[in-house]
Amino acid sequence: MKATFGAGCFWHVEDLLAKTKGVTSTQVGYIGGQLTNPTYEEVCTDKTGHAEAVQVEYNPAEISFEELLDVFWKNHNPTTLNRQGPDVGIQYRSSIFYHDDQQKELAEKSKQSLDNSGQYDTPIVTEIVPAPTFYKAEEYHQKYFKKCGM
Repeated sequence: MKATFGAGCFWHVEDLLAKTKGVTSTQVGYIGGQLTNPTYEEVCTDKTGHAEAVQVEYNPAEISFEELLDVFWKNHNPTTLNRQGPDVGIQYRSSIFYHDDQQKELAEKSKQSLDNSGQYDTPIVTEIVPAPTFYKAEEYHQKYFKKCGM
């Protein structure tokens, strides 16, 4: 099965998800913008509308979509609009790109539950939207932390 998340710079998110039991593959790329086949440089202009995202393939017999959502929520700040830490821009927005109605329902339910938990002082701004075309990022971005020995 497939899941796609945007949670800031895709290098860190890919590394976390790649190390998650039940995730069989990961790739980083761009999603949710107006340009076909955007480059990193174009996305960084903040004018294409794309998010940096990680698309994962996972084995639902080993990990559920809910468990992937838990990894997503715990590893970024979903209350900051268009930023994660020092990274600022629409490409760093918090996003769940769902691939079917069940993912949409589970994502909305988990977001509402977390919002109601009182864990954050401000509301969660994570967008939950249908997954449009995912454009794989340039090869040097794939498995970046692993390539750099991190």
